[in-house]
Parts: sequence; structure tokens; C-alpha cells
Amino acid sequence: MNARDPRYPPEANPPAQPVTITVDGEAVSVPQGSTILDACKAAGKDTPTLCYGDTLTPKNACRVCMVELKGARVLVPSCSRKVQPDMVVMTDTERVRHSRRLVLEMLGSSVDLSTTPRIPEWMARYDACPDRFGEKAGESLRRDIHEPGEHHAGDGSVAATMSQPDKVDNDLYVREYSKCILCYKCVDACGTQWQNSFAIQIAGRGFDSQISTEYAVDLPDSACVYCGNCVEVCPTGALSFKSEYDMRAAGTWDESRQTETTTVCTYCGVGCNLNLHVQDNQIVKVTSPHDHPVSHGNLCIKGRFGFQHVQSRKKGESE
Repeated sequence: MNARDPRYPPEANPPAQPVTITVDGEAVSVPQGSTILDACKAAGKDTPTLCYGDTLTPKNACRVCMVELKGARVLVPSCSRKVQPDMVVMTDTERVRHSRRLVLEMLGSSVDLSTTPRIPEWMARYDACPDRFGEKAGESLRRDIHEPGEHHAGDGSVAATMSQPDKVDNDLYVREYSKCILCYKCVDACGTQWQNSFAIQIAGRGFDSQISTEYAVDLPDSACVYCGNCVEVCPTGALSFKSEYDMRAAGTWDESRQTETTTVCTYCGVGCNLNLHVQDNQIVKVTSPHDHPVSHGNLCIKGRFGFQHVQSRKKGESE
């Protein structure tokens, strides 16, 4: 190979140069191209995030990770803003706390965050009180389903979206629109960033926006290949395993009694890693490590949902 040929640069991937910024008065060095959120993590700052996904391009949708940047007129999203030398970042000023408190209150007053990890902790940290906005919109709208004339099929409004019943149209995963915060992570995972199935997209505009299949068809009639990568990235539990959904409904879901074991998927030779979540000697769901160099948290239908045979026993066989 001719090293002088521009088609063959001598070093195609030179090491990233470190960039030093200040986070809450502490100097932090991170590789060039890192985000402020990366720097906050390096500094040991626990920055809340919802729409951020470590395997996806940031959408800046939830705005709960906002930080104050010296010299900037407005708060900036730490998940997407790239670091620049000599930046001065503040993560816990009154302005930041007020912004995060308001975002959490608005989310908590409009959607069901009961299955969103760490929400109680964040609500307490920022003294957020969603109840001050009145009755939860999701609770009042759910009642509309049972009132004749109140719910109209095909209505694309936010009210119709949130008041529609949970969609259980397959045996693998469930959609609960009352928990959806429109972070778009499921759309990205299903689209060009990973699966390229394009089974789910944004329907409607503005306040009428909602996550939907093409022409709002049932999931089995859509382009979905049931990889479950949308379930993997959902931050609120709006998408969940059918097994988890049923156990929560029965009151038997208990994460404190669950163990997690990492293994290698045996369905093919790709080498994807699986995290088996086990409760009472039963696999209740399967996730995948996001830092795995092969799968990056993504799986196919067999790897994510094909675990029933592991716990299938013949009649009379003990556990």
C-alpha cells in the first residue's frame, strides 16, 4: 500500500485528543468528540436522563439533562452538546434545578411514570410535585374509555392517544401509551440507527404526535420483525415484555427477587450476549449488554423472546 496515496491515509483513526473542561469547579479531561454528559459522568456527577440512549444518537426530547454553560444565554442539553476546550459547566445551580423540577413535574402530571427507573429518587432530589398541576391527565383520560361518546376510534388527538387501552395484540410485548413520553428512542431503534424495519414512526404533528405503526395497523400486520430492540431502549416501560406486563397485572413482578445472568445466545454463531432476568427460577425477560462489541444491546426475535423452551418441562417433572 502506498502511504502517500490519499485513498490510504497512514492513520485512518488517530487517537482522540483530550479536551479539558470545568464541571462544578473541577477540571475534567475527556476525549475530543465527547459530550458534556460524558464529562459529567467522568466527574462523578449523577445527571438525570430519559430520552438519552447510550447506543442511539441523542434526540434532545426530554430536556431533563439540561446544564448551565458559562457564557451561554440558555441552558444546554448535556446529552448532545459536544465539549470544547475551557468550557465551564454547572450542573446544580438553582436555574438547573428549577428546569429539571419543572420538566419532571410536567411529565409526572401528564403520563404514568410508575415503571420509570429512578423517578422517585429524582422527584425527591428536585422537590418536584406533579400534583400541583392537578389530576394526572392519564388518570382522567383513562376513564373516558368507559364513558359512551367520549372516545372515538381513529381520533388522532392526544386525549385519544392517552385514553386508548393498552395494546396487547401479540404474545411478545405490550404497548402502554399512557406511559409514553415521546422520546423517539423506539423509532430510532427500529429505523436507520439499528434495525431498519421502519415498523413504527411518528404519526400526527405538534400536540397530536404519537408513536404508531404504518396506517395504525395492528403490530402483527405491520413491518415489525419482533426483535424487541424498541423494548430495550424504552425508558418508561411504555414498551414491555408480555411476561412482565402480565406479572405486574397479577402483582407478582418483584425486581428485588430477580437475578441477572449474562450468557451467550446459542441460536447462531454471531455471539450476541444475553442478560437473563430470572425470578422464582423462571426467565421473565431478556435484555442485552449495551457495551457488548457484537450486539450493542440489540437482538433478534429468537435471542430476545425465544427463551420459553429453557423452562419447558414434561408433565410431572419437578423444578
